[in-house]
Amino acid sequence: MKLKIGYIAVSGLLLITLCLTLEQRAYAYVDPGSSLLIYQSFTAMITGGLFYFRRRLKSLFFRSKAAEIQSNIKRD
Repeated sequence: MKLKIGYIAVSGLLLITLCLTLEQRAYAYVDPGSSLLIYQSFTAMITGGLFYFRRRLKSLFFRSKAAEIQSNIKRD
């Protein structure tokens, strides 16, 4: 599994490197608000990920009462 993730990561970096080295001039106008759109998309992805994994993140920081009850039962 780790090897497969490594291959995917290397392939992605290779693709990004090729895209950056083989770029062509684009004689076009770039709106100053385009960078804000990229920033907004990036923050929306992070927020969406946090929202999607909120239960797992919450379980990392807080113990549930069910887990405490089970640990007390095991002690008795």
